[in-house]
Amino acid sequence: MNVASARASKAPLSLIILTYNEEVNIPHTLESAKEWAGEIVIVDSFSTDGTLDICRKYTDRIYQHAFENQAKQFNWALDNVSLQYEWLLRLDADETLTPELAEEITRVLPTLSRAVTGIYMKRRVYFMGRWMKHGDYYPMWFLRLFRKGKGRYEEITEEHIVLSEGTAIRLRHDFIDYNRKGLSFWTDKHAHWAIGEMLDVLSMMGQGTLPAGTVRPTLFGSQEQRRRWLKTRLYARLPLFLRAFAIFFYRYALRLGFLDGVEGLIFHFLQGCWYRFYVDAKIFEAKRFGIAKAELALAYSSSKPWDAGRHEGAPKG
Repeated sequence: MNVASARASKAPLSLIILTYNEEVNIPHTLESAKEWAGEIVIVDSFSTDGTLDICRKYTDRIYQHAFENQAKQFNWALDNVSLQYEWLLRLDADETLTPELAEEITRVLPTLSRAVTGIYMKRRVYFMGRWMKHGDYYPMWFLRLFRKGKGRYEEITEEHIVLSEGTAIRLRHDFIDYNRKGLSFWTDKHAHWAIGEMLDVLSMMGQGTLPAGTVRPTLFGSQEQRRRWLKTRLYARLPLFLRAFAIFFYRYALRLGFLDGVEGLIFHFLQGCWYRFYVDAKIFEAKRFGIAKAELALAYSSSKPWDAGRHEGAPKG
């Protein structure tokens, strides 16, 4: 197959992937993407592992920029990187398209009218190797594919792409979220996210202002608009701490999260209860001691005489 026919068999889109120390996940994402992505663009936050060496095997479109948060990093790419295609796709370094979705995108994109500026895709999350199919975690729809100049990420912790004009459609097949870094990474990541989520929830509770360009809360809109309405109009008004247990009961019991097995018990408790409880604890801390202290992101490992990145673990004794 020559270069022209190879390009014609791929989806006419620019894939943007944000990376930082993703040598565990990125090979799976890029090995899949090379089969269907018209262009692969990497925006790296100065990785110190083998991430960039791996990426160079698949693309020469690699850029580096200091990281603030996911949304600002992606919006920086929109503003500063020359992108070949009109359609842009955002994937995380631990995400891949199923072959069925890749084929669907390749087939559908050339047929769309100019009025369609965004495309929703279903996320299928794997945790400890198991699909989290229940607990109100599937299907979850995300607008990840959009026309250049027609969408940007809202710059908050729970970020979504917001279209500036046009309509959006849904595709049939799934993309997969499977982080292979393990449970310690997962909990550390959520502990970090909790700081931004604390600020966002405080704003929803009337103690701050969300930035412009965020998802408009409405009960009768898209899935993310309904979820944002429930979060701002209901969840944010419930008592601190109690609401974390309410979310877990809803997801694990009422939405059948227990059908996801032991892996589901761990996931739905940590993601639906522990994380929400920790965010509330950060809110309590901010109210008691001030936001400046609650925003500090000091890692436990940074104050101990061992390197958290070593594989041999903490010292014995």
